[in-house]
Amino acid sequence: MTAIPAGDFDYERHGHGYAGRRRTDPRIASHVHAALGQARTVVNVGAGAGSYEPPDRHVVAVEPSAAMRAQRPRHLAPAVDAAAERLPFDDDAFDAAMATVTVHQWGDLERGLGELRRVSAGPVVVLTFDRDALDLIWLAEYVPEFVAVERRRFPPIDLIASHVGTRVEVLPVAIPVDCVDGFIEAYYARPECFLDPGVRASQSAWGFVDDAVEARAVERLRHDLDSGAWDERFGHLREQPEFSGSLRLVVGHP
Repeated sequence: MTAIPAGDFDYERHGHGYAGRRRTDPRIASHVHAALGQARTVVNVGAGAGSYEPPDRHVVAVEPSAAMRAQRPRHLAPAVDAAAERLPFDDDAFDAAMATVTVHQWGDLERGLGELRRVSAGPVVVLTFDRDALDLIWLAEYVPEFVAVERRRFPPIDLIASHVGTRVEVLPVAIPVDCVDGFIEAYYARPECFLDPGVRASQSAWGFVDDAVEARAVERLRHDLDSGAWDERFGHLREQPEFSGSLRLVVGHP
């Protein structure tokens, strides 16, 4: 078991049960898989429990957390115990490389991205969040501290783009109203979900705000839902089929 967390969030202590809330959303997956092009072999770095791994290609997963590796479903191959910054593979060993919602956890982002580029003969596909768009969701009004923290954690999109290829696309990814991947923006139309401690526990951002801040935000949200104040301001979102928030797909070509 890895004794020292590979990133700024300790999944060994807090990652148990993560896979139950953070599942592959097929609509988001379609964007990721399309970006992989015709690749037959793919390395998935920071693979976690295996979300968004394409089932029709040969995937080698890399994950430094034992707690996360243990949550990979049986139909997926076991993950290699390694970190993004030190991939144990030859140059151009894979047709493509992918990293989904993980780069903000890496201790040395530039080295990790360089490793993705080194081991991929084709596209490098990074699913992440644009830190400059984190305040587009209404939750930012309830927990402004969360936005401040996440903007420090997530790297600039331009920085990611500068390390993954000579030709790079940055694609916004719309979030469906019934998204099954439980990141924060997935619940843009289901505010009641944030009252569930299990939902918040699967979102690492909450681990970087004080308990008192979290309790105050949850209580305010509970009050506004009970009083109807939330629906008066944001109720239209319940019928909005998609949310254009901060989710981005960065695709680098050699």
